[in-house]
Amino acid sequence: MEIIKHRIQEKHPGTVVYNVDRFEGWSSLETMWHQVIEIGQDVANISSKYPQGINVIGYSQGGLVARGIIQTFPNITVDTFISLSSPQAGQYGAGFLHVVFPGLVKETAYELFYSRVGQHTSVGNYWKDPYHLKLYETYSVYLPYINNRIKSNRSEDFKANLLKVKRLVLIGGPDDQVITPWQSSQFGYYDVNETVVEMREQNIYLEDHIGLRALDESGRLHVVTVPGVNHFNWHMNVSIVDDCLLPYLD
Repeated sequence: MEIIKHRIQEKHPGTVVYNVDRFEGWSSLETMWHQVIEIGQDVANISSKYPQGINVIGYSQGGLVARGIIQTFPNITVDTFISLSSPQAGQYGAGFLHVVFPGLVKETAYELFYSRVGQHTSVGNYWKDPYHLKLYETYSVYLPYINNRIKSNRSEDFKANLLKVKRLVLIGGPDDQVITPWQSSQFGYYDVNETVVEMREQNIYLEDHIGLRALDESGRLHVVTVPGVNHFNWHMNVSIVDDCLLPYLD
């Protein structure tokens, strides 16, 4: 994220940019709620210094953590939230997990993730197997809640807090090769036959569970698709910063 930070400061001299680098490396496997609470406190402290509003950029899993923070902390004022290739609707692809979970394949990953042990990992908290949705709803302690798939005493707050953002930008692309399906970065996802259903045809949008439709209808939701970018290059590509991030930060 340093390239993004430096490019913003180069194009907008004097802009204060905070790069929150907690939970990098192996610690990124700590549970999503733990990361939301810990990083959220940092973001709340930053936000308190800028009551007029801050911009938030979250890349990959960090974008899903960032959304959890925005939905959970009512005292954070966000102008623009940019989600950069983040599994907002879930993940069902295990290729990148082999470093951490040798031999893991997506067809059987639910056996690990949909368990008490599996829910002690960040990936398990947003693993969404389209063939085992009942297990997903039974075990997953994060994604079905912040997506208001499962109602809780925080459901109204989750929606109300997201609706306070002035602009939500969802960036992803077909050549990502990590976020699976790649449309998850834009709230699209597999149906029970593993066919991708786009965001505007998903219940989370149609029934406006978290405010996506309201944001869209008010002109505050922007969906950006960029081909030819591998997942590990989104935050390293200056042209992505110039063409896809900076226009929403001006």
